[in-house]
Amino acid sequence: MQAKESGRAMYWGTGRRKSSIASVRLVPGTGKLIINGKDGELYLQYNHGYLSSAKAPLETLGLENEYDILVKATGGGLTGQADSIKLGVARALCQLDPDNRKPLKTEGYLTRDPRAKERKKYGLRKARKAPQYSKR
Repeated sequence: MQAKESGRAMYWGTGRRKSSIASVRLVPGTGKLIINGKDGELYLQYNHGYLSSAKAPLETLGLENEYDILVKATGGGLTGQADSIKLGVARALCQLDPDNRKPLKTEGYLTRDPRAKERKKYGLRKARKAPQYSKR
Protein backbone atom coordinates (compact mmCIF):
# COMPACT_ATOMS: atom_id res chain seq x y z
CA MET A 1 0.00 0.00 0.00
CA GLN A 2 1.45 3.34 -1.01
CA ALA A 3 0.82 6.30 1.26
CA LYS A 4 1.91 9.92 1.13
CA GLU A 5 3.46 11.40 4.25
CA SER A 6 4.01 15.13 3.84
CA GLY A 7 4.67 14.76 0.13
CA ARG A 8 6.95 11.69 0.43
CA ALA A 9 5.98 8.31 -0.96
CA MET A 10 5.87 5.46 1.57
CA TYR A 11 5.61 1.77 0.82
CA TRP A 12 4.34 -0.78 3.36
CA GLY A 13 5.04 -4.46 3.80
CA THR A 14 4.33 -6.98 6.55
CA GLY A 15 6.63 -9.90 7.25
CA ARG A 16 6.15 -12.88 9.57
CA ARG A 17 8.48 -15.64 10.77
CA LYS A 18 7.83 -18.05 13.67
CA SER A 19 6.07 -15.79 16.20
CA SER A 20 7.66 -12.54 14.94
CA ILE A 21 5.74 -9.88 13.04
CA ALA A 22 7.36 -6.86 11.38
CA SER A 23 5.53 -3.88 9.90
CA VAL A 24 7.95 -2.29 7.45
CA ARG A 25 7.81 1.17 5.85
CA LEU A 26 10.12 2.17 3.02
CA VAL A 27 10.69 5.92 2.84
CA PRO A 28 13.05 7.69 0.42
CA GLY A 29 16.24 8.45 2.34
CA THR A 30 19.85 7.46 2.84
CA GLY A 31 19.66 3.76 3.72
CA LYS A 32 19.12 3.88 7.49
CA LEU A 33 17.46 0.98 9.32
CA ILE A 34 15.35 1.98 12.34
CA ILE A 35 13.72 -0.81 14.38
CA ASN A 36 11.28 0.12 17.17
CA GLY A 37 12.81 3.60 17.37
CA LYS A 38 16.39 2.32 17.70
CA ASP A 39 19.22 2.17 15.17
CA GLY A 40 19.20 -1.18 13.37
CA GLU A 41 22.77 -2.09 14.36
CA LEU A 42 22.02 -1.41 18.02
CA TYR A 43 18.71 -3.32 17.97
CA LEU A 44 20.19 -6.35 16.19
CA GLN A 45 23.12 -6.26 18.63
CA TYR A 46 25.75 -5.47 15.99
CA ASN A 47 25.24 -8.92 14.46
CA HIS A 48 26.06 -8.28 10.81
CA GLY A 49 24.42 -11.54 9.74
CA TYR A 50 21.05 -10.25 10.95
CA LEU A 51 21.71 -6.77 9.57
CA SER A 52 22.69 -7.95 6.10
CA SER A 53 19.76 -10.38 6.10
CA ALA A 54 17.30 -7.55 6.81
CA LYS A 55 18.77 -5.34 4.06
CA ALA A 56 19.33 -8.13 1.51
CA PRO A 57 16.30 -7.36 -0.73
CA LEU A 58 17.45 -3.75 -1.16
CA GLU A 59 21.00 -4.88 -1.97
CA THR A 60 19.68 -7.32 -4.58
CA LEU A 61 18.03 -4.44 -6.43
CA GLY A 62 20.91 -1.99 -5.80
CA LEU A 63 18.72 0.39 -3.75
CA GLU A 64 20.50 0.11 -0.38
CA ASN A 65 21.26 3.87 -0.21
CA GLU A 66 17.96 5.04 -1.71
CA TYR A 67 15.43 4.16 1.02
CA ASP A 68 15.22 4.26 4.80
CA ILE A 69 13.64 1.23 6.45
CA LEU A 70 11.34 2.00 9.40
CA VAL A 71 10.22 -1.12 11.27
CA LYS A 72 7.87 -1.98 14.12
CA ALA A 73 8.83 -5.52 15.17
CA THR A 74 7.08 -7.62 17.83
CA GLY A 75 7.34 -11.16 19.13
CA GLY A 76 9.97 -13.85 18.84
CA GLY A 77 13.72 -13.41 18.96
CA LEU A 78 16.28 -11.61 16.85
CA THR A 79 16.53 -14.32 14.18
CA GLY A 80 12.77 -14.41 13.61
CA GLN A 81 12.53 -10.63 13.62
CA ALA A 82 15.41 -10.23 11.14
CA ASP A 83 13.77 -12.72 8.77
CA SER A 84 10.37 -11.08 9.15
CA ILE A 85 11.95 -7.69 8.34
CA LYS A 86 13.50 -9.22 5.21
CA LEU A 87 10.09 -10.47 4.02
CA GLY A 88 8.44 -7.13 4.82
CA VAL A 89 11.09 -5.17 2.89
CA ALA A 90 10.72 -7.49 -0.11
CA ARG A 91 6.93 -7.06 -0.11
CA ALA A 92 7.27 -3.27 0.14
CA LEU A 93 9.70 -3.28 -2.80
CA CYS A 94 7.12 -5.16 -4.88
CA GLN A 95 4.70 -2.28 -4.26
CA LEU A 96 7.37 0.21 -5.22
CA ASP A 97 7.70 -1.35 -8.67
CA PRO A 98 6.02 -4.57 -9.87
CA ASP A 99 9.14 -5.30 -11.98
CA ASN A 100 11.06 -5.88 -8.72
CA ARG A 101 9.07 -9.04 -8.07
CA LYS A 102 11.00 -11.35 -10.43
CA PRO A 103 14.53 -10.79 -9.04
CA LEU A 104 13.24 -10.93 -5.46
CA LYS A 105 11.34 -14.15 -6.16
CA THR A 106 14.37 -15.85 -7.71
CA GLU A 107 16.45 -14.98 -4.60
CA GLY A 108 13.68 -16.43 -2.40
CA TYR A 109 12.91 -13.20 -0.51
CA LEU A 110 9.15 -13.36 -1.15
CA THR A 111 8.68 -16.85 0.30
CA ARG A 112 7.29 -16.96 3.84
CA ASP A 113 8.99 -19.58 6.01
CA PRO A 114 6.06 -21.63 7.38
CA ARG A 115 8.02 -23.42 10.12
CA ALA A 116 6.71 -22.71 13.62
CA LYS A 117 6.95 -24.35 17.02
CA GLU A 118 4.84 -27.49 17.33
CA ARG A 119 2.36 -27.54 20.20
CA LYS A 120 2.89 -29.66 23.30
CA LYS A 121 0.75 -32.81 23.56
CA TYR A 122 -0.68 -34.21 26.78
CA GLY A 123 1.19 -37.16 28.24
CA LEU A 124 4.46 -35.89 26.75
CA ARG A 125 7.10 -33.55 28.13
CA LYS A 126 7.37 -31.48 24.94
CA ALA A 127 5.79 -31.76 21.49
CA ARG A 128 7.38 -35.18 20.87
CA LYS A 129 9.60 -35.95 23.87
CA ALA A 130 8.12 -38.81 25.87
CA PRO A 131 8.87 -39.70 29.52
CA GLN A 132 11.61 -42.27 30.02
CA TYR A 133 10.39 -45.83 29.51
CA SER A 134 11.34 -48.59 31.92
CA LYS A 135 10.33 -52.21 31.43
CA ARG A 136 10.39 -52.95 35.19
